[in-house]
Amino acid sequence: MSGRTMARTVLLFVWVLSLSPARGQVSYSIPEEMQKGALVGNIAQDLGLDLKRLRAGKARIYTGDSAECIELNKERGVLLIRERIDREALCRQTTPCALHFQIILENPMEFYSVAVEVTDVNDNPPAFKNTEMKFEISEILQPGAKFTLERAFDLDVGVNGLRGYSLKPSDNFVLSSQSQAAGNKKVEMLLQKPLDRETQKHFTLLLTAVDGGEPQMSGTMQIEITVLDANDNAPVCSQSVFKTSVAENSPKGTVVATVTATDADEGSNGKITYAITSSVDEDLFQIHKDEGVLTLIGDIDFEKASSYEIDVQVTDQGGHSDSCKVIIDVIDTNDNKPAINIMSKSKEVSENSSLGTVIAMINAADPDSGENGKVHCSIDDYVPFTLQSTSTSFFSLVTASELDRERESVYNISVVCADEGSPSLSSSVTLSLQISDVNDNAPVFERSSYEASIPENNAPGLSIFTVQARDADWKQNARVSYMLEDSSVNGVSVSSYVSVSADSGAVHAVRSFDYEQIKDFRFRVRAQDGGSPPLSSNVSVKIVVQDQNDNAPQVLYPVQTAGSVLAEMVPRSADVGYLVTKVVAVDVDSGQNAWLSYKLQKATDRALFEVGAQNGEIRTVRQVSDKDAVKQKLTVVVEDNGQPSRSATVNINVAVADTFPEVLSEFPDPAHDKDYNDDLTFYLVLALAVVSFLFIVSIIAILSVKCYRWRRERMFYKSGANLPVIPYYPPLYADVGGTGTLQHVYNYEVCRTTDSRKSDLKYARPSTDSIISLDSTGTHTLTHAQRGKLDCESDDQQKPPNTDWRFTQNQRPGPSGAAATPEVAVGTGPWPNPPTEAEQLQALMAAANEVSEATNTLGPGTMGLSTRYSPQFTLQHVPDYRQNVYIPGSTATLTANPQQPQQALPPPQAATAQPEPPKAAQTPASKKKSTKKEKK
Repeated sequence: MSGRTMARTVLLFVWVLSLSPARGQVSYSIPEEMQKGALVGNIAQDLGLDLKRLRAGKARIYTGDSAECIELNKERGVLLIRERIDREALCRQTTPCALHFQIILENPMEFYSVAVEVTDVNDNPPAFKNTEMKFEISEILQPGAKFTLERAFDLDVGVNGLRGYSLKPSDNFVLSSQSQAAGNKKVEMLLQKPLDRETQKHFTLLLTAVDGGEPQMSGTMQIEITVLDANDNAPVCSQSVFKTSVAENSPKGTVVATVTATDADEGSNGKITYAITSSVDEDLFQIHKDEGVLTLIGDIDFEKASSYEIDVQVTDQGGHSDSCKVIIDVIDTNDNKPAINIMSKSKEVSENSSLGTVIAMINAADPDSGENGKVHCSIDDYVPFTLQSTSTSFFSLVTASELDRERESVYNISVVCADEGSPSLSSSVTLSLQISDVNDNAPVFERSSYEASIPENNAPGLSIFTVQARDADWKQNARVSYMLEDSSVNGVSVSSYVSVSADSGAVHAVRSFDYEQIKDFRFRVRAQDGGSPPLSSNVSVKIVVQDQNDNAPQVLYPVQTAGSVLAEMVPRSADVGYLVTKVVAVDVDSGQNAWLSYKLQKATDRALFEVGAQNGEIRTVRQVSDKDAVKQKLTVVVEDNGQPSRSATVNINVAVADTFPEVLSEFPDPAHDKDYNDDLTFYLVLALAVVSFLFIVSIIAILSVKCYRWRRERMFYKSGANLPVIPYYPPLYADVGGTGTLQHVYNYEVCRTTDSRKSDLKYARPSTDSIISLDSTGTHTLTHAQRGKLDCESDDQQKPPNTDWRFTQNQRPGPSGAAATPEVAVGTGPWPNPPTEAEQLQALMAAANEVSEATNTLGPGTMGLSTRYSPQFTLQHVPDYRQNVYIPGSTATLTANPQQPQQALPPPQAATAQPEPPKAAQTPASKKKSTKKEKK
């Protein structure tokens, strides 16, 4: 450690000593030159600290940027000499001389100030700059003449400093009384008696300087005197003390001052020379020997020395001399930046730390003086920290607001310290602080809800999609795991439907799904982090099952039966576009997988029939002729629009004939034998008996009601009530449901023979004169006008085929349409049940009646072999399969709403309000039996 560095450190510590006290301060006093390891003091005892606290707090000495001369023994709690201390090198002439440092403790952070005063010992003797001085003294000088000698310097201070001088021999010269005292006074030698050059022209004197120490030390300088001839005037300085100032860091060559002196002699005896006789720093200043100009030749620093004293000697040619002093004050300039030292700091702090938590302790000092040495520190405003000044030049960095690691995980805090000089100088240091995490954030899903789809018939274990949640925390606190929340779908735990991967959030199907059983379902997934305690959140997930074309179309009509032949009747008088029948099919799939199309695959005569590609209606494409075969067989293919497409086929028998025997001859029953004929006769007789029984019951019921009303009227008359007689008319037992084919009262002509094949049953147009009416159950009743009248023949002309039974697009069931009336919305009305056994029996009786009339032909409205000619059955009897059925040719998809109550069908009056289509031209066959009503 150099003397300049130590002197600068001592000045800094002396200045720090003048500041406000720290938390605790202890002072010690030790002599210089103590041995290494010598005891300074028991710091633990003096500060009241426990040895455990010193060890746990990692106690250490903080001295700033200066060398450590004192060391701390934490095991004993004492301060020891680390290296030899030289007071003169440390403080030079400054008194008192002290070392100042801090004892730093951590956990919690605190520090204590310690001052160690270093006392002087007499280890330096007085010394002269030069080992000798030479004088040339004229012999004419009178006693009392003064000669200024060089002063001695003693690095010790106090009693150990310079005390006085002695001069030997003292025959001609003696020291002045002022030279005997210690201090910075001049040392002068007086001529005690005149010199005689002829007697002695050379003298050698010894000047001794002594100090006041014990033991006393001294230094000597030899004075050589040459006696000159006659020069009786000495030079005189214009002033004894010259005061001047110079700014620090002034450039070399700067003129500091000019020393002036005069000599009364003339010539060479009056020529004066200037010389610096004493200076502490002789390498800083220089004086011109002839002109006395004092200039700067070195670098001056206010922080090293604030003033200088220089002794200047003026001498003439005769050896006469005088001396003066030059005092130079150094002006401080702001040439030093504040020095920032981090006494202690934390590398990491928790994000839930309380306000005011100490992060670091900082020391900032400026060696400049005055305003140039005043330091203030600051940090950025946007960081959640602040600087608190514990004492002058000491600052604590503490938390000022709440920390959030998720918002900022690392802070680089820039501490800027600036002095108050002009211009201001500053320095900065950056502190890096890591924010440790706490579990204060729950996982957050990327979406508020999820919806995914999966095709039906999937393989179990198929990955459907992945839910993702992110946690803003760190490490374990941000590790997210997924799980299903307990719930049920259709009464079954959701875990039997899907599973979720705990690590990745991938949702897998546990089972294979069937769209026709379940179309979609919902459940919730919970995401939970790995913190303690854990935080979680959940999200709603909807799985939609996508339909696949895994169901073939189902043909509802015509119904395929085994063991009997069903045929659709087409009269030979049918025009182009005659509706033969309609194929009704449904597909339980949805969307385009349920879009059905119809096409004619095979036909006996492809030129006679066509099928509607969208509605399944089979119509004639040309006029039926007598050459067309009676038996026509059609095969219709129903295909859906799925990929790949699925299909179903239906076989339809069509009878092109006007008479029933003609049809039977072309459609023989393979099972028709004797047993079949016996069974048929039995069923015909049974049917005739049932009809007769129903007829008798109806007559009895009507008569009973009539008798009851007649008796009640007589009771009214007997009671004296004068009321008009209101005749009673029994109600028309029509199809009250509006769904049957008998929407009006019909006239029946029944003729029976022993041969059931020749029996005949005819019915005419609806009329108020009808004698038989069938209700929705097939019960016969008699009207009021024609009660009791029963014939086997009718003179009414048979009408051409009535096309009223053909439905409009809104009345067609299934994919091609639904019944639409003002009371029943399209696609929402109820579907009647298939024909009952009683209705089939009525159809069988009617068929037997037709056969019995050999002379009559089969009219277009006569009961045929197909169930569509039953008095109680039409295409409206097909069950409702309109759910998710696409209607070709329209933009609507029929969807049955199971929650909507079914509406009643319209009354018969609504059905009869439809205008009757034009009648077809009569043929010879139709003229034979004109009393028969067209069938719907």
